[in-house]
Amino acid sequence: MAASIRSFLGRCSRNKSSFTSSVLAKYQSNVRFCVKSMSSNSQFCLELVRKQDYEHFLCTLFLPESAIASVLAIRAFNVEIATVRDVVSDHRLGQGRMVFWRESLNKIYSGSAPSQPVAMELSYAVHKHKLSKLWLSRILEERERMLDDRPFHTVEEIESYAENTSSSLLYLTLEALGIKDVNADHAASHIGRAQGLTTILRAIPYNAQYKRVNLPLDVMAKHGLSQTAVVRGSQDKPMRDVVYEIASQAHVHLSTARSFKKEVPSSALPVFLCTSPLSSYLKLLQKCDFDVFNPKMRKKDTLLPFKLWLQNKRKIY
Repeated sequence: MAASIRSFLGRCSRNKSSFTSSVLAKYQSNVRFCVKSMSSNSQFCLELVRKQDYEHFLCTLFLPESAIASVLAIRAFNVEIATVRDVVSDHRLGQGRMVFWRESLNKIYSGSAPSQPVAMELSYAVHKHKLSKLWLSRILEERERMLDDRPFHTVEEIESYAENTSSSLLYLTLEALGIKDVNADHAASHIGRAQGLTTILRAIPYNAQYKRVNLPLDVMAKHGLSQTAVVRGSQDKPMRDVVYEIASQAHVHLSTARSFKKEVPSSALPVFLCTSPLSSYLKLLQKCDFDVFNPKMRKKDTLLPFKLWLQNKRKIY
């Protein structure tokens, strides 16, 4: 097996770009065929996730066909509420959007979804897979709580935020696949926390443009890093030390999730393909000496479809 994989990688390495395109085309074709027989709401969700959450869009393409449309609806719901802060100019308008989605969830679970593409498709997913309202509500509440850009005081606060958002999305994906397993849930919890911490790091350059700082205040104080330094894109040691500490905690969660991989049912492994871009980012960050403002950190990983395919083939996370 190892020899065949090495041989395969050797062939692909000579034309990785072509291989990546063919893998992506194949799985995009599969998902489009899967949702074609359904309503246009499915296509709407697919395009929304593809444009706004490309990495998870790619990961979704590797799920069983019976769950793809539903997971895209879940991810589209997350995109709708996660982007509220960036698309409204007034905090009150953002609150209004959150009220709409809170009322929409109540209507979905009472069997009367509003005439909005994502809400209607989410309603289909909820009733098809008996999705827990708890996880959807937690995502909504946490996103709403962050509308005012309140700072995180500790790493633990970031982890709590990640548990209620990233981990909850993974719990819902497991439900969409019909997986009820405590080990899969534990893996989802730690992967979600690692993802949340990494997302905070990845967002530093973007947030700095808008003079926003989401790094934990206690870690910044510990290393003598000011918010002004973050906003101006500091590449000095205090900045890199803060990034290193947060990245290390993300790696701990990722390692913990992998430590009981043998106990996780194989059917759940495609749900955790999101560890591929997560690992790639953390490895690249280490190579860049934990400088999030290094130009190399902004490059798109064109080999991600290939990496996802290989991870799925190897049944690892």
